[in-house]
Amino acid sequence: MSDDTIRLVTIGRILRRRFRLLAVLTVVGALVGYGTSVLLFPPRYTASASVLLPGQWEERELLTQVDIATSSAVVDRAAATLGWNHVSGAELRDQVSAKATDGNIIKISGTADTPERAQRLSDQVAQQFVTFATRIAGGSTDPGAASGTEALRKRVAETDRRITDLANAADPGQTVESVQARTELEKLRTSLQDAMKKLDEADPATNKAGMVVMGPAPRPTGAAAPTRMQLIVAGALVFFLLAVIGHLAAARVSRRLRTEPEIAAALGSALLGTVDVPGERRAHRPESHGPRARIRRLLGVDTRWDMPTPQRSGDEADRRIRYRRVCARLRDQLPTPRRLLVVVPDGDEIARRAAGQLVAEARTDPMLRVVEVSVDRPLVPDRDTESGALVVLSAGSWAAEELAGIAEACADAGHEVVGIVVAGMVRARPTRTAGRPADDATLALAVRGHATGGSV
Repeated sequence: MSDDTIRLVTIGRILRRRFRLLAVLTVVGALVGYGTSVLLFPPRYTASASVLLPGQWEERELLTQVDIATSSAVVDRAAATLGWNHVSGAELRDQVSAKATDGNIIKISGTADTPERAQRLSDQVAQQFVTFATRIAGGSTDPGAASGTEALRKRVAETDRRITDLANAADPGQTVESVQARTELEKLRTSLQDAMKKLDEADPATNKAGMVVMGPAPRPTGAAAPTRMQLIVAGALVFFLLAVIGHLAAARVSRRLRTEPEIAAALGSALLGTVDVPGERRAHRPESHGPRARIRRLLGVDTRWDMPTPQRSGDEADRRIRYRRVCARLRDQLPTPRRLLVVVPDGDEIARRAAGQLVAEARTDPMLRVVEVSVDRPLVPDRDTESGALVVLSAGSWAAEELAGIAEACADAGHEVVGIVVAGMVRARPTRTAGRPADDATLALAVRGHATGGSV
């Protein structure tokens, strides 16, 4: 199996075994996104007005016009005209933007909390921009240049009238000299008119002052991004992804031991065998009925998600063979009388069930007494008549430090860890034979009677 397949299987396992927790976190993320849209990003609407710039414009000139459209001189005038309460030009500058588009068009956008205000803002800024740019192009900032141009036009008009007078006063005869004089005067008039035409074309006041607002800005029908729905979806998606990534990161840094050699090395003893526990709906223990336990069961976090899917095992007879082999190894290893303390980590449901079945299968040889030990502060009963301690636990549930603590607790109580039994969850098959009803009944009774710490 490739690494990619393993990752997909792991993610699928998270989705299957943590779907309640993921659903709750997704809803929480959606609520956080909604709260963000209300408190930090309320709905905003954007309207745009277009201004046409006639004539030939270079790119740098268009960029200059864009800067003028968003300048304080334009926006402050728009703010004064709008007269909105508690809204200054500095605040409006953050709500106004402009950009140059194809066809010498400046697109001015205004953003506000309602569609009507957004439309009024963009229209007013566009009007103030046209007024301000036209006044600049008209030369109002340089009175000397304007008066010089006007004086030149007057002199040209006066010269044109003088030429007309000279042409009328010339000899009306058809002499060569009179014809040549009138011809030269007409050429002079034509040249003067051409020069005046070129002067008018070169004047920016007549070339680039005819900016036009291309109609009112259309009223926006939807909020600008990020919308409330976008924030809600983004919050739900972020919380969902963080939950999945958190599960993967926790599994990545987990120090729980999963293999039998690692477990044996942590406890400092030999592995006596592995036993199977059929998977079933877990019964809730008396101490797991508090509010915290109910919440964990409701969210589905009371069971491990990173355990592999149980494999299909043999029937009841095959599983009992494994327990009998463990008991036989204990008989061969222990002196008479054979008494052992079976240590089960507290909270290991699989190991607890396996220990109960092991006690039932051993009957009185060896005599087994089950105790559950907390892994946080392990405390094992002092040695009485036992010949040692047998540790029963499930793989992938405990770290090396926790198992080392259990081993130290056994040593402090005078118990030698004589062996380890690793229990694993399997999927049960139907019973192969219906024989030995008395043994089956005794096994069920022993599991119920000794799973919480009785002696046989």
